[in-house]
Amino acid sequence: MFIYTFFIVKTCETKFSVKMTGVDSYNIDLKEQKVSVTGNVKPDEVLDRISRTGKTTTFWPKDDKGEAVAA
Repeated sequence: MFIYTFFIVKTCETKFSVKMTGVDSYNIDLKEQKVSVTGNVKPDEVLDRISRTGKTTTFWPKDDKGEAVAA
């Protein structure tokens, strides 16, 4: 099981979900504009699915050690 974190530019309170095969859970943090997805899925497929909302989406930044950078 893997956890992937994405940065998503959300300028409104429009709700969306990350429902796809292999996703066990997801968390949307509107304050940090952060989406965390847990499951057995390919990160590029999740990025594509989230991008379909029309919002600018990228992988969450990581430091030199490959760990997620705090907002």
